[in-house]
Amino acid sequence: MIDRRQFGLLLAAFASPPAFATSRPAVTVHRSPTCGCCGAWANHLRRAGFPVTIVNEADMAPVKSRAGVPDALQSCHTAFVEGYVIEGHVTLEAIEKLLAERPQILGLAVPDMPVGSPGMEMPDTKPDPFSVMAFHKDGNPTVFVDYPNGYRRLA
Repeated sequence: MIDRRQFGLLLAAFASPPAFATSRPAVTVHRSPTCGCCGAWANHLRRAGFPVTIVNEADMAPVKSRAGVPDALQSCHTAFVEGYVIEGHVTLEAIEKLLAERPQILGLAVPDMPVGSPGMEMPDTKPDPFSVMAFHKDGNPTVFVDYPNGYRRLA
């Protein structure tokens, strides 16, 4: 038999969010209000415990320009986390690597909208190969994470 104090402690333990939910940095996603895949990508991050805020933009071009996203790397949405720019359907694993390593870059990008990337999953469709590109102030991109066989979400 447990007493009232023990019951309260037990209840508090089960009511608390998972530890990673409070340790993940906030992500702000700028997107066109008519784009559904951007919301799916944001949910990919939410499921991993990132608090995500969506900002609907009538015109994304100024957001991308201010963020320094090179034209060749642009995609549908632009996000910001811990001072980095995240352009397009960047994978959770790439974002975690970015935040762990803290390289001297502006951000990461997945140009276009590859099938199978987070937010672009399509049942019974083979995922496209793609690379997550790091981009710098000088605009020169480098491969940050490569998915030559397409992306398969880790459990």
